[in-house]
Amino acid sequence: MRKILLMLLLTFMAGSATAALKTETVIYKDGDVTLEGFVAYNDAAAPKSQAGILIVHQWKGLTEYEKGRAVELAKMGYVAFACDIYGQGIRPEPPEATGKESSKYKSNRPLFRQRLNAGLEELKKQASVDPTRLGAIGYCFGGTGVLELARSGADIKAGVSFHGGLDSPTPADGKNIKAKLLICHGADDPFVKKEDVEAFQQELRDAKVDWQMVYYGNAVHSFTEKGADGKIPGAKYNKEADERSWQAMKTFFEETLGRPAAKKGATPPGVVSYPGEAFN
Repeated sequence: MRKILLMLLLTFMAGSATAALKTETVIYKDGDVTLEGFVAYNDAAAPKSQAGILIVHQWKGLTEYEKGRAVELAKMGYVAFACDIYGQGIRPEPPEATGKESSKYKSNRPLFRQRLNAGLEELKKQASVDPTRLGAIGYCFGGTGVLELARSGADIKAGVSFHGGLDSPTPADGKNIKAKLLICHGADDPFVKKEDVEAFQQELRDAKVDWQMVYYGNAVHSFTEKGADGKIPGAKYNKEADERSWQAMKTFFEETLGRPAAKKGATPPGVVSYPGEAFN
């Protein structure tokens, strides 16, 4: 009996020693458009055993920022896929080029939703993703993206918008939302109009969506982005709001997607870091 137990222990230890957090660049398509995403995951996770999180980038396109967030989510026990809305190699510089590129999608919500769903399909293709436990997070432009993904009727259980745009161009689409929503919003964000907030909330009420909205005092736009230094007026990092909103997201995902594998004792002992990783 002792020999059997010892063999089982050695087998478990050997398997655990090779478990690691992996990161990969993912090339995928939306029609004829080539997109370049990024995935972070535990390579020892069992098939269809982990909740999947889609990450939607801010207006500069997919950067080290979103990749770092993906790594943090993977460490927590999720499969995280940072999608690409703009296309491979399209990474505009703010503010003129980023505003021009992001407006292509904000002014064409069907195209925006198409790209978002293309990313969601790539997330579903990851071997360890449980397709019944999907969530999405997004920043600024990406926060708007999470809401548009939900409005498209996508089968996600939870969506989190961090300082996203909250306009509601087609409020009737709120009826398509299946996900529960968490909106993390800077109380002093000058880029989101009061009337947009009110219309957005009314859309959710009319559609009977399960939603919550948290306001962070003394926070403006881009409060989670450490690179936001205030050079663009109204956009600045706020450490307290960043940490509190990330914690709110964790709690929200545990409620909606279940406790992640890492909290069940399946945290991989070998973890690789990704450049740009500097989050909570």
